Amino acid sequence: MNTRLIRIAGLLSAAVVVVAVSGCVVTPPSVRPAYVAPPGVVYVEPAYASPGPGYAWEYHAHYGWGWHHPQYGWHRGWR
Repeated sequence: MNTRLIRIAGLLSAAVVVVAVSGCVVTPPSVRPAYVAPPGVVYVEPAYASPGPGYAWEYHAHYGWGWHHPQYGWHRGWR
């Protein structure tokens, strides 16, 4: 009787773990392609680290090189 109760408790706890974790979805990080400067533009290395995840070092036609985020725009307020 005790072994049967232990077996049922073990299966029940395993089922609870499966149900609790089944909602978790892990996606691999998206890798953006390396940015290529337009013809005639000299590449300038970043002077400081990326301000956060998702920022890429890109060329701005008016201001030059800077950190750009696809959702938040240019770092330090470039338009």
